[in-house]
Amino acid sequence: MITRVREVRRARGMTLQDVADACDPPTTPQTIGRLETGTRTVSVGWLNRIAAALKVDAADLVDHPDKAELPVAAVLGSGGAVAPRKTAIVVPPRPDGGLIAMTVSASVGDYRAGDEIWCERLEPEAYARALNRDVLVPRPAGRFLFGRLIGREDGKLHILPPGAGGRQHVVTDPAWAAMAVRLVRAL
Repeated sequence: MITRVREVRRARGMTLQDVADACDPPTTPQTIGRLETGTRTVSVGWLNRIAAALKVDAADLVDHPDKAELPVAAVLGSGGAVAPRKTAIVVPPRPDGGLIAMTVSASVGDYRAGDEIWCERLEPEAYARALNRDVLVPRPAGRFLFGRLIGREDGKLHILPPGAGGRQHVVTDPAWAAMAVRLVRAL
């Protein structure tokens, strides 16, 4: 079976060690390398384990003719756009479990009208992961607060709204918060 494990792993920016550690149960980077190169046969079980570690569908790891691909044509850096040194692909965004979305109706701060902001829902014990990141926090009566989490102490979250001139808000003991993890923007 021809797999695309290496291409998808590289598109995700993960090393062999990252994938090996993310497998359940964990494995060795050498095993992942052998599965990538075809020196070890890829079973359906391995395909599912690696797909879960890469957070893609197992079908994304198999070459098939009707698969929509996004080949990388150029890499943009400080010197401008250049051809990639190796053949590469981009894995289209796919929502993971536990994600929620917010749409932007009017430009504010770094966000433009029409943007989609995908957020990872966090429980209170994981709020520290969201420091200096944009978060969405529920408020009473079906309202929400969105902005940069700039501080956390004694169950209180200190949030600075996007855009210039906004004043800090403090939210006490929110049931959950959602950290912005992906921006989807049409150009």
